[in-house]
Amino acid sequence: MRLLADFLFLARRLALVPFFLLLLAPAPASALPAFARQTGQACTACHAGGQFPELSPFGRLFKLTGYTIGSRTIPLSVMGVASYTRSSDPTADAAFAKDAAAIFQTGSVFVAGKVSDHVGVFAQFTYNNYDSQDPVSGEWKGHTASDNADLRYADRFGDHGNDWIVGVSLNNNPSVADPWNTAPAWIQYVPTQFGVTGPDAMPIVTQLGAQAAGIGAYAFWNQEIYVELAGYRTANGIWSFLSQGIANADQVKLRGANPYLRLAWNHDWGAHSAMVGAFAFNAKVYPDNLNPVGPVISYRDRGVDAQYQYLADPHAVTAQLSYIRETIGNGDAAGIADNPRNRLRSLRLKGSYVYRARYGASLMYFSTSGSSDSTLYPDPAGNPGTRGWVPEVFWMPVQYLRIGAQYFSFDRFHGATHDYDGAGRAPRDNNTLFVYAWVAY
Repeated sequence: MRLLADFLFLARRLALVPFFLLLLAPAPASALPAFARQTGQACTACHAGGQFPELSPFGRLFKLTGYTIGSRTIPLSVMGVASYTRSSDPTADAAFAKDAAAIFQTGSVFVAGKVSDHVGVFAQFTYNNYDSQDPVSGEWKGHTASDNADLRYADRFGDHGNDWIVGVSLNNNPSVADPWNTAPAWIQYVPTQFGVTGPDAMPIVTQLGAQAAGIGAYAFWNQEIYVELAGYRTANGIWSFLSQGIANADQVKLRGANPYLRLAWNHDWGAHSAMVGAFAFNAKVYPDNLNPVGPVISYRDRGVDAQYQYLADPHAVTAQLSYIRETIGNGDAAGIADNPRNRLRSLRLKGSYVYRARYGASLMYFSTSGSSDSTLYPDPAGNPGTRGWVPEVFWMPVQYLRIGAQYFSFDRFHGATHDYDGAGRAPRDNNTLFVYAWVAY
């Protein structure tokens, strides 16, 4: 009841936000607004029902052709998130540090758009208003760092029966170059940093954003068969421009080049679109970020995914599946794990519906399971098992503004359905309400 009361309290206040923004905004834009200005298209052209960042078939084509469709224009956009988070049972843990506080949370600047007929860029720099807390004064400090980055060269040739799109991408996150939202970098795009918003243990392919540097080549044949091959290394040295703002102690250190392979079959017909795909990623990670020498931990991520879309005004329906199986081998890196080999499994199922590109709802189911290992997972149970649901409702009064609420509900946490920490805490005590106003211009 307390969560419901808080939600109604915030909803009444956030309801005023779009009216003030309407007064201030000079003209409608869309997400990403720089791309809208470049193509002359509304947000529904590139995003399913206008629900950014989920891409439509045209949005995927725009990305794969290197962000080059349209005319060059000012390649700048901004994004901001104001939010309110309320947890069922907040603790002193950092995840609940801003519990029950309405805040300006995050702001981003994008450099994105057409550079030439064959070169385009998408680069994001993000400011977190409450990034870290001073251990002495207790004051919160903001911090700016690199976010997603994707610089592309692309070309297109052939005819209607033999159409080829080929390209090269320099980016800083395995799978961020992917045009489908089932990719690890995109399937759970939650614009919050407080509260508990998913499992603690996640596959390594989801943990390297703004920490790795990769170069990949891809081909898309007849808009049906997609192949991508890339290699990733630590984004330091000459590649450090892809990880600006990431502290050395926080940056995952990779040994050598780590291969990433992506395959997908896509079919568009009428208002329908379907995709089935798979990926493989191998990573060798040094146990100590500050001492990247000696034995490494070996990660082998194997994933399958699928997506279906129905886009016919006024309806937009999307269904997504992502399953990743990770094998973790500690090799000669003694003390890293109790078991010489562990497994981690991650499942995501998500469905969404948008009506008239204004009113939307989504529901996600997530489940993580795997080997018990008290060293690899230093919680009382030593088990990564976590599962739950994330319902969401949202409203887009104008195409550059999204107001919504998500509720993260847990029925298993750290391998237990009750008393997972030995002190009486239940999974449902991590349930978190997240209310947000998300604007891009």
